[in-house]
Amino acid sequence: GRADVALLHRPFDSAAGFHTEELTTEGQVAVLPAGHPLAARTHVHMADITGLPGLPLPRWPDPDGTYPPGPGPQVRDFAQLLQLVALGRACAVSPESCRAQLHGDLAAVPVLDAPTVTTVIAWPPHSRSRAVADLVRTATRLS
Repeated sequence: GRADVALLHRPFDSAAGFHTEELTTEGQVAVLPAGHPLAARTHVHMADITGLPGLPLPRWPDPDGTYPPGPGPQVRDFAQLLQLVALGRACAVSPESCRAQLHGDLAAVPVLDAPTVTTVIAWPPHSRSRAVADLVRTATRLS
């Protein structure tokens, strides 16, 4: 599809071919069902959460809409992912800011060795839109 601007998360999304401004950089947390034994820890490592019995990591669609092979559930959006975690069917690794969207049946535990995530606002280099320029300026000022 086409868009005037996008919010991308490096290192997961490529910003190749776009102009970007960094908005924020943050660590990541493991999102787990609140009653899971790892939810009581002060922190975890990636090795603690990859391959958890009964709580696979989700599979997100590739750009062509297909899903990579694997045991995790197929997800399309964050709300669906949180439902699956709350139901005890998946776990997730997400930026720390996701804590604001968690409800009581979910827990977030810092993942010490997960890569940091940088959120950037991106736009096509050929854009001459005043609205895009204003949005980028406002986003960077508020970050």
